[in-house]
Amino acid sequence: MAGGTAQLALDRVEAGENLEITKTRKTLPEGITRGMLMKDVLRIAGPSFVELTLTQLTSMADLMMVGQLGAWAITAVGLTTQPKFLMMTMFMAMNVGATALVARYKGAEQPGKANETVRQALMLTLIMSIAASLVGFFFSETMVRFMGATDELSLANGTIYLQIQMAGFVLMALTTTITALLRGVGDSKTAMKYNVTANVVNIVLNWILIYGNLGFPKMGVAGASLATVIGQTAAFLMAAWALMKKGGYLEFHLLEKYHIDKEILGNIFAIGLPAMVEQLFMRFGVILYSKTVASLGTVAFATHNICMNIQALSFMIGQGFAVSSTSLVGQSLGKKRTDMAHHYGKVSQQIGIGFSLILALIFFVIGGPIVALYSNEAEVIEQGTRILMFLALIQPFQATQFILAGVLRGAGDTKTTAVVIFVTTLIVRPLLAILTVYELKWGLYGAWIALVADQLLRTLLIWLRYRSGKWQLMKLRGEQA
Repeated sequence: MAGGTAQLALDRVEAGENLEITKTRKTLPEGITRGMLMKDVLRIAGPSFVELTLTQLTSMADLMMVGQLGAWAITAVGLTTQPKFLMMTMFMAMNVGATALVARYKGAEQPGKANETVRQALMLTLIMSIAASLVGFFFSETMVRFMGATDELSLANGTIYLQIQMAGFVLMALTTTITALLRGVGDSKTAMKYNVTANVVNIVLNWILIYGNLGFPKMGVAGASLATVIGQTAAFLMAAWALMKKGGYLEFHLLEKYHIDKEILGNIFAIGLPAMVEQLFMRFGVILYSKTVASLGTVAFATHNICMNIQALSFMIGQGFAVSSTSLVGQSLGKKRTDMAHHYGKVSQQIGIGFSLILALIFFVIGGPIVALYSNEAEVIEQGTRILMFLALIQPFQATQFILAGVLRGAGDTKTTAVVIFVTTLIVRPLLAILTVYELKWGLYGAWIALVADQLLRTLLIWLRYRSGKWQLMKLRGEQA
């Protein structure tokens, strides 16, 4: 059922009396085993990992299918990635607050407040996504040109691709918020079902619309974008139905009168605004970085986009386990069991690192064939294969970073991650890229050295904050110590 959740190890322990920092080596509560914690983590992370991985595989298939049109097509789609993410920044940040809130309210056994959070979050997303979609649609060409389009073919196709994405933006945004809310209470299976459906629809329509099969017109890059939007619409309809069905922990009643809840909105903004600043820092930093890479030319930028697309797949390990750490840590702190929050975060990290090492080995062994799926150009394959070696080296660090950041977000400690992103992605990565590309003349490899430095420093800073334990003391508005 929508929002349905199984019993957790957390449910077997008594509620705590206050929030306190749990020492690193503190033993598990009586009656709780490490196996129970692993089961809880995998129960939430498993569906999330499958969903996120399939979604990214669909994105990879998009780029592979578009890539058959030529390097210019890959560049055209790549030029739209950061503007689209920038438009998503506002509601994605508020989703961080919504996830943390429903997790905390569930742990505190306050279903009424959890469900009111659903209404407040969806209304907030609706307003922000409408505004973002209008800006994105009417300024699509300006944004694609700003991202460094070097030829008219890439500019024209990138513009139409982004305009179609913006036309379906609102439904995609609402679906993302529903997913964040369900994950907050530990229900990752529902989101997996509707997002997998969207991926299947997307792939089938890609084949039909990009190449003009089954009597449809050959739409090229525009067809890929339209297929994505139709898939996202299917996901929204399923997500909305799941949330409006009776019997789940989270329920949304469309006809219920809406009112502003200042306490809940205050908590969403208190957690979400630092997350928004974080996302803005990240987007601006990546935009500066992408513009530097785009200056290397169409082939280099196409190679870069292929490798970034593959890197995004590697994110899925960290993000999948970050979903579990955010939900379980939030619920643990809601129950004032900081010891359980600590143990859930530790177990999530250990399992995630194990999976990341497997992926690192895959990149080392078959990096070339993976890149060749996107393009048959020898220069692209050669450069891409070497860059995947960089990706292999940072996998365990990258997974640690995502998972521990998920712990901090579950606690509502989003200011720390905002500061870390400011230092690493807005300052370190762009400046190092400019140095290595323009001054040292290391080309695309120099740009990826800058990315590796960003990831390693970010992991260190996030780990230091996690190790301090101060995140365990974060409180919501209206919550007693």
